[in-house]
Amino acid sequence: MMLPALPGEKGADVNPSNLKYHKEHDWARIEGDLAVFGITHYAQESLGDIVYIELPEAGAELTAGVSYAEVESVKAVSDVYAPLSGSVVEVNEDVIDAPELLNESPYEDGWLVKVKLSDLSEADELMSAEGYEEMLAEQEE
Repeated sequence: MMLPALPGEKGADVNPSNLKYHKEHDWARIEGDLAVFGITHYAQESLGDIVYIELPEAGAELTAGVSYAEVESVKAVSDVYAPLSGSVVEVNEDVIDAPELLNESPYEDGWLVKVKLSDLSEADELMSAEGYEEMLAEQEE
């Protein structure tokens, strides 16, 4: 009997297939003209224990490929890049109060912002989960 892989192990379904991925290890869950943004499992694992996050305020305009937030971990301070362009409509206050949510639940409780998208066609530039995993495999070589 083969046991399922644990999150983070090779072969695990770590990156949900319903998300789109940016090369800077960010994700977007697109729901009509809204999207939820966050960082990937790979990003949080690479950073280590996250101790602080700085997010934009509601109303801020984000541009695809441009930094919109900053994450501080015990290892480093890293920029977070917008996978798509739009206006922030909601900020996850829970993650500001408890940044460890980014480590514990990067795809659910650890989301960062909700954005009203300004150009839905930008989503065509993002990767599927399969494409993102292929990019990660190439980086490891």
